[in-house]
Amino acid sequence: MSSKDAQILARQQGVDLVEIAANANPPVVKIIDWGKYQYQKMKEEAKNRKKAREKQSELKQMKIGLKISDNDLNIKVRKMRGFLDDGDRVKIMIVFRGREMAHKELGQSLLDKVIGLIGDDVVVEGKAQFSGRNLSVGIRKK
Repeated sequence: MSSKDAQILARQQGVDLVEIAANANPPVVKIIDWGKYQYQKMKEEAKNRKKAREKQSELKQMKIGLKISDNDLNIKVRKMRGFLDDGDRVKIMIVFRGREMAHKELGQSLLDKVIGLIGDDVVVEGKAQFSGRNLSVGIRKK
């Protein structure tokens, strides 16, 4: 169809004539409502950004000393629950200082206590591992 015929048809329908492929021979145009097209395009981009954000899960780290008080531990557990609810994974690190390395079983029991306080809706990723003076394990939401 000629460009003049397309322009007349677009005016009759009360919509716009938009050039899709300018490099083609002849150029490709489409009769659409420009405002509606922009709105649909914007919604689709927002949806794609939301999906991309959902897929990205960060690894948050929470360090806990062996002699932590109950109140401090509850605050850290609450923070970890928030991270897990946001879709992030959490790496729990039990830090040993000085002669605490002689009592590694206390670190393991503290780690079990923390995982118990977080709740049943978490999955422990692998075994707890020692690396230097730290006992660490990763957790994520089911």
